[in-house]
Amino acid sequence: MRGIGHLLNRSLTVWRTTTVPDGAGGEETTTGQVATVRAKVDQPSPTERLIAAQAGSTHSHDIWLLPRADVRRGDELRGIDALGQEQRFRVLSVVQPSQPVYSKAFAELIQDGT
Repeated sequence: MRGIGHLLNRSLTVWRTTTVPDGAGGEETTTGQVATVRAKVDQPSPTERLIAAQAGSTHSHDIWLLPRADVRRGDELRGIDALGQEQRFRVLSVVQPSQPVYSKAFAELIQDGT
């Protein structure tokens, strides 16, 4: 079965929030870049948007990735769109088919003020 690598036309950086001990009994939360992944960013179908809305989610984009891409729920994906504008996406969930030929992240576009 052919993979989707030839369709992935963008590079996105993966930013992840982690919590580590601060050495004084507390914790520090930091956000840092953990990877760069190849991706294809699409808008979901009307049916996918309806299902997301029923679940209380604001699913605005489908992001297709290689099956081994280390992208997780809660990550932020950052990149430049075709018009040269910076985009940021919050990953709501990540799924794979039974044959791992791709990963699909359901994401919300983060706009200023959100």
